[in-house]
Amino acid sequence: MNLFIIIVFIIFFFFPNNALSSHCNTQTQTKTFQKCMTLPSQQASIAWTFHRHNSTLDLVFFGNFISPSGWVGWGINPVSSEMTGTRALIAFPDPNSGQIVLLPYVIDPTVKLQRTPLLSRPLDIHLISSSATLYGGKLATVHSGAAVQIFATLKLAPNRTRIHHVWNRGLYVQGYSPTIHPTNADDLSSTATIDVESGSTAGGQRNGVILTLRTFHGVINGIAWGILLPTGAVTARYLRHIQSIGPTWFYVHMGIQLSGFVLGTVGFAVGIRLGDLSPGVQYGLHRKLGFAAFLLGALQTLALLFRPKTTNKFRKYWKSYHHFVGYACVVLGVINVFQGFEVMGQGGSYAKLGYCLCLATLIGACISLEVNSWVVFCRKAKEDKLRREGLIGSSDKGSGIHNSLN
Repeated sequence: MNLFIIIVFIIFFFFPNNALSSHCNTQTQTKTFQKCMTLPSQQASIAWTFHRHNSTLDLVFFGNFISPSGWVGWGINPVSSEMTGTRALIAFPDPNSGQIVLLPYVIDPTVKLQRTPLLSRPLDIHLISSSATLYGGKLATVHSGAAVQIFATLKLAPNRTRIHHVWNRGLYVQGYSPTIHPTNADDLSSTATIDVESGSTAGGQRNGVILTLRTFHGVINGIAWGILLPTGAVTARYLRHIQSIGPTWFYVHMGIQLSGFVLGTVGFAVGIRLGDLSPGVQYGLHRKLGFAAFLLGALQTLALLFRPKTTNKFRKYWKSYHHFVGYACVVLGVINVFQGFEVMGQGGSYAKLGYCLCLATLIGACISLEVNSWVVFCRKAKEDKLRREGLIGSSDKGSGIHNSLN
């Protein structure tokens, strides 16, 4: 039980919520803005000043590079809150001089489908001015984690204060053509609709719900499929041979497995709901592994209703089925937990490290118990052989074997 408490603490404590990991700032070295907002992904934020008398918007976007040869982009979609159709300003190191450059791009459907490279071209929005600078100044160099500011001044349509912000970042640039960005959850949810006059965010509550559900989904499934079900399988394998506890091992095994499956079902349902809330986000492998693990878990649970008695001739076939499906469910569940870390962009996080340590502890215990089981099995086999050969009596103990051999 203490192990599960530690797991919950580690995952909750170290699962970063990117929406809360950065703060917005209204001041830069050259300008002071009236409002600011932390964006829901990639530790990004924006600050702006809206001049209502002439519908002019002064804005700065704060982003971070993820590669020395990468790019950071911010833009506005005139139609909807999605990547396709975005008029973007993308900053990256010039391949010739190494200095930061900012070029305009239009993200059309062919670019999203990677049919054509992303080439710079003039924007069809009223962009008055734009520039980009690194936090360290003009002489600062681009490196992984380097922070960049993208400034823009643009004129909005009269009486239009709601704009669709889109931002992202990538690993490298081919010439002056930014390549496709990563496809983690943060990279596929980097949009927000903001009213620049009131500062309210359309769909902001929805983004918060999605982030909360994502964290809950990861935590509950990590415990259920990644810890409880493997632990239940271990108890069945190694406790059933301890005669002193009788049938207690079965109830312990069944209790752990049912608890894991119930929690896993909740996590599975949350995952389905997340898919409904994020129609543009697809994780094919993670989704397929999740469905397969849930199906096997459901089959295992239903198998309890058709468990033959020990005297039934079909009992051995049921046991073979139960073992095969059970181990397959455990393996798929653990694999999908690791896949979930990658999907959520936590491949190098402390949460994954904590899970790996707990899983390694469980595996180490299995190895120790397996070795002990084989030692006991070999000792018993040797004892049975000596008994059949008449070298020891049926009432002799281990010490008797030692004396007879001597």
